[in-house]
Amino acid sequence: MATRVKICGLTNLEDAEAAAAMGAWALGMIFAEGSPRRCAPEQALRIAAALQRRAELCGVFVNEPLDNVVSTARDLGLTMLQFHGDEGPSYCSEARRRTGAKVIRARQVSGPGDVRDVERYHVDFHLLDARSKRRPRLRGGTGETFDWELLRSRRSQVPLILSGGIDASNAGAAIAAVRPFALDSASGTEGSPGHKDHARMAALFSAVREADQAFAPPAGEPAHPVAEAR
Repeated sequence: MATRVKICGLTNLEDAEAAAAMGAWALGMIFAEGSPRRCAPEQALRIAAALQRRAELCGVFVNEPLDNVVSTARDLGLTMLQFHGDEGPSYCSEARRRTGAKVIRARQVSGPGDVRDVERYHVDFHLLDARSKRRPRLRGGTGETFDWELLRSRRSQVPLILSGGIDASNAGAAIAAVRPFALDSASGTEGSPGHKDHARMAALFSAVREADQAFAPPAGEPAHPVAEAR
């Protein structure tokens, strides 16, 4: 199975259409107040109307009241919900029950305890991102990586989405080291916050394809056994 690519921080239809055309598995729209990548409601509607059958539509939320998440998911036809704040396991379960959308629980990683903590979330995907030392209040999109060696202790059967400073220069190394179900890129494919650099996006997809070919398993052995099992 090929490594999926989730392009996050989309704020306009042109960038979203380009990402989908390049083969994006999921398109991430951030709805957190204060984010430089926050997607305006009118732009989110345009993206959803045009691309709802071409990729997973993911809404990214930070400590949002559940009723707001549910109404946004309904209005846009979101197929994924990503929670990047302090949402607990019961919140995630209820969001999934009320919307029918798959749930991604994100966790910022600075040590092995963060990797262990997210395992208590029985959701569809875990997303592990870097915890910024320079900007600790930021929930994501810092452009920083974290020590992927910390993931060697991971035992969860939940498919992993790897985030944090992912771009064309390190995508191959990330796939080799972690073998994630998907890579997530926001700042690594931007020209400026909220505005994609299409050449950088294309380079990322090319790097992922090259890495998948280089690290393809022997015939008959799945590249992502956890994902296939699900």
